[in-house]
Amino acid sequence: MDLYEQDGGRSVDYGADGRGPKHGKALHTEERLDSGLDSLKEDEYAEVAADLGRLRVDCAARTHVCSEPWRHELTEDGDTFLHLAIIHEAQDTAIRIIEMSVNDPFLNTQNYQRQTALHLAVITEQPVVVERLLKAGCDPTLVDNHGNTALHIACRTGSVVCFSLLTQTCPEHLPTILHTPNYSGQKCIHLVSIHGYLSLVESLVSLGADINAQEQCNGRTALHLAVDLQNPELVKLLVTRGADVNSVTYGGHTAYHLTYGRHDAHIQKLLYDLTAYELRELPESEAEDSEDDYNDEGLCVEEIYDDIKVMG
Repeated sequence: MDLYEQDGGRSVDYGADGRGPKHGKALHTEERLDSGLDSLKEDEYAEVAADLGRLRVDCAARTHVCSEPWRHELTEDGDTFLHLAIIHEAQDTAIRIIEMSVNDPFLNTQNYQRQTALHLAVITEQPVVVERLLKAGCDPTLVDNHGNTALHIACRTGSVVCFSLLTQTCPEHLPTILHTPNYSGQKCIHLVSIHGYLSLVESLVSLGADINAQEQCNGRTALHLAVDLQNPELVKLLVTRGADVNSVTYGGHTAYHLTYGRHDAHIQKLLYDLTAYELRELPESEAEDSEDDYNDEGLCVEEIYDDIKVMG
């Protein structure tokens, strides 16, 4: 399934409330939550709720908290009390814990999915908690087990408020984050392009993101992705902001080449006029290997069975 099919082929931007599209909330749920609310049995949920209640009382009663044992308590998924407070959207408790942990390494504790409290605050769209975490010293460069920073997640879900907080509160970390690919080889500019968030594309370019950055897996740029998605508004925006129409993927394809067989003639005409003459023709196909010599994974059959006698 190509990107166009996965995303429904829709060009999406933001409404007046500054939030992403309605289907974005489903992404938040998918991001997590096998160590969150859905993973807890009824009796376990009651126990966690009771723990949070006790913690709320303890937080109010104690002033010297440097050696509090709750800082070291973890669930079977590696979640701290702060993780749990954010997952359950107990915002007052989360903020109180953050206030007691300013510049403490505790704030950067990662669960067994390598998610920090900041990751979870972005996933659950709690901008107040995001802001408090950043100001208290939470590290925005840490990545989860998919290689995503909190900003990568905000770019994928289209959370404008969280995106703004992450880019404005810690400007010293921004260049590093913008140039960091996740484990799928995608940078923030690729994620906002895939999901068609036009205003975030403009913001990232203005903040210094490389508009011609290539995905590590295949060398596609944001412009290639826009053509894959058949998103004419995004194509025009990228071209206007200086995207290189002559950039080629690792397979030698320009964005114009990707218009072949696609329905949007306007995109094809626009890119044809801008693409260098010598790059308009499709690259020559490599000679196909014999099906008899190679299996479905592209491995030579002789190599696989070199020391094995295959019996009839």
